[in-house]
Amino acid sequence: MGYWDLPEGTDCVGKTWTTTKVGTALGLVGSAYHIAAFQPDSALAVLQRATSTTVTMATMGAIFGMATCLSSQARESPDDPLNYFIGGCASGIFLGARSKYLFWHGLFWHVHGIFSSMVKIIYIKKKNLKPRWNICNSRYDNNNILLIQ
Repeated sequence: MGYWDLPEGTDCVGKTWTTTKVGTALGLVGSAYHIAAFQPDSALAVLQRATSTTVTMATMGAIFGMATCLSSQARESPDDPLNYFIGGCASGIFLGARSKYLFWHGLFWHVHGIFSSMVKIIYIKKKNLKPRWNICNSRYDNNNILLIQ
């Protein structure tokens, strides 16, 4: 089963495990490129870089998966992109905290949240689902196009 096959807010452990595996894979690929581009002096430095990057990305995946699933359960709105914004912000806060600079902390937080919610919005449009949020009593036609009142 894929990540998108299960309804949002169900099987939090399975979804978190999936996002952790994706984060681990991205961390391994990213650390391999980083080691190839900036070659360290010793094997210990290679191990430290690979471990640091991979564990960071795996942790971000776990935080994203758990925060997204728990927010969809708590808010009782499973297909809301705001859940993905919350999960993205939570994982971005972790990455920003590792950077130790307030500017990067805020930037990672917002970028991850916006990117995650945009992925969910694109998925909703692709599957032709109606968005679950309602801003200012907005109405949609049959093609999910916002009708201006």
